[in-house]
Amino acid sequence: MKLRKGDKVKVLSGKDKGREGEIIRVLPKENRVIVDRINIAKRHTKATKALMQGGIIDKDMPISASAVAIICPTCGPTRIGVKIDGPLKVRICRKCEGEL
Repeated sequence: MKLRKGDKVKVLSGKDKGREGEIIRVLPKENRVIVDRINIAKRHTKATKALMQGGIIDKDMPISASAVAIICPTCGPTRIGVKIDGPLKVRICRKCEGEL
């Protein structure tokens, strides 16, 4: 998986198609990512000692990694390529060949 926490991404499909956000968490085993304020579900919670007040809480749910595209600073949403630069692997934009 080439996506990382902190990447700015654009949603390509689903109910939030066209929206942009930042990756909060990456789940590589499930090939999913959690994007800030995207794919929100309502969670009904009961009052407990840890959570004093019960009610309906908005929760960010995972979205498939294939349903998002990283945003390149110069050319917009794009796919990610990898270039080997000596001992390092560097992520590059497939459109403009710039570093991400």
